[in-house]
Amino acid sequence: MTVEQLDGYLLAGAAVLLAAILAVRVSFRIGLPSLLLYLVLGLAIGESGLGVEFDDPALAHALGFAALVVILAEGGVTTRWSGVRGSIALGSALATIGVGVSSAVVAVVTHYALGLDWELAVLIGAVSSPTDSAAVFSVLRRVPVTQRLSGVLEAESGLNDASAVLLVTLVSTGQVTEHAPPVVAAIIAGELVGGALIGVVVGFVGAWVLRRAALPASGLYPLAVLAFSVVAYAGAAQLHASGFAAVYIAALVLGNSDLPHRLATRSFAEGTAWLAQIGLFVMLGLLASPERIDWWHVLAGLLAGAVLTVVARPLSVVVITGPLRLPWREQTFIGWAGLRGAVPIVLATIPLAEEVRQADDLFDLIFVMVFVYTLLQAPTLPWVATRLGVTTRGGLRDLDVEAAPLDRLSADLLQVWIPPGSHLHGVELRELRLPEGTSVALIVRGGQSFVPELTDALRVGDDVLVVTPRQVRDDTERRLRAVGRGGRLAGWLGQRPEDSG
Repeated sequence: MTVEQLDGYLLAGAAVLLAAILAVRVSFRIGLPSLLLYLVLGLAIGESGLGVEFDDPALAHALGFAALVVILAEGGVTTRWSGVRGSIALGSALATIGVGVSSAVVAVVTHYALGLDWELAVLIGAVSSPTDSAAVFSVLRRVPVTQRLSGVLEAESGLNDASAVLLVTLVSTGQVTEHAPPVVAAIIAGELVGGALIGVVVGFVGAWVLRRAALPASGLYPLAVLAFSVVAYAGAAQLHASGFAAVYIAALVLGNSDLPHRLATRSFAEGTAWLAQIGLFVMLGLLASPERIDWWHVLAGLLAGAVLTVVARPLSVVVITGPLRLPWREQTFIGWAGLRGAVPIVLATIPLAEEVRQADDLFDLIFVMVFVYTLLQAPTLPWVATRLGVTTRGGLRDLDVEAAPLDRLSADLLQVWIPPGSHLHGVELRELRLPEGTSVALIVRGGQSFVPELTDALRVGDDVLVVTPRQVRDDTERRLRAVGRGGRLAGWLGQRPEDSG
């Protein structure tokens, strides 16, 4: 490669990146995960559009896995343990047993309905079963569901990649036919547990090192966190454990440890994850070939997606949550919120790289399925959540601020927006009775900001900045949610369990 060629590649790459960044705004306004626009962008510059050719399944497989490592690391770093702690068991069950149930149902139906051989039918089920963390996280940021539901969906999407990758790899390499089903299940379980343990060890070791390293520049801490996450993945893979389970768990531990410059680390993780998503989705769009997709791929993709969305996914949710007596409204929302995205398409590159028979057909029908059903499901999630009554009243959200003093003070800055109908309206600051050490630092009302007195009352539409010590942050959020639902007497009337979620 010459310098002149490099200049051309950099120009083209920067142009694609800028177009993808601008597409984020468009996708947010129309309520669609940005991955769909990125896939379209890849198709537009591919062989059927501008003529850029990319037909290397092995390279796509490798780059796809590298991108997933970065995306899962960001998911772990930005997930608050307090938000998923009560849901981690249920999320793990959905990520393992749920994947198995969904895969089996889709495999059986596609085998008998489409006449596919068992290998291809099982691959369709295994590839399509995991939810996509990038798609789920992007939609959950716009849908204010209860903390329990968001915790379940986040934990599931962060963990189910690992089990799905193992299952698809075993099928693609022919190892499934060499062992009985219980042995296959034991292999998958062993690799998942091993990966999780390695992730825990690397996460805690990394946190211990970074707290004592006293690095000379703040920008080195985000790099170190990402490096430890990649070490967890690669180390687990070398030990024949699940690297994807390891990277998510390690990042979750690191992201919830009391490290220097946590906000800078989170911002860096989000930026690198966006870059990985853009590159991944555009690459997958390039790898797809619209000219190769015929009516059979469309029919098979629509059928497989319908079975997965209407039968397999809801059934797997009922099987796992039924014994827990989860309310039917929450079961329904979890079943509908299982968004697919880049993960199934990336998994479809494994059979391509292994040169499995009919792997091209598998990739094409999975591409159709993901594109169509993400387009149908994602925009409906806010409406479904509202109709099922699983949304929260109020919109407590964190304000991402690059402020080192907050790290040194072990404090967090929260931004609270007072929505219409909130019982925070009319409540004076002294009546909030926030935890000790927590204070309301600023109120923005009608475009004007002021430092409030204790006798000032909150109003609908206010943006309130709250500074809280990190150790009482969860108590602060619970109290604000409780007052938002029950008003100034919430503490006297008793706080319901759902007030915290």
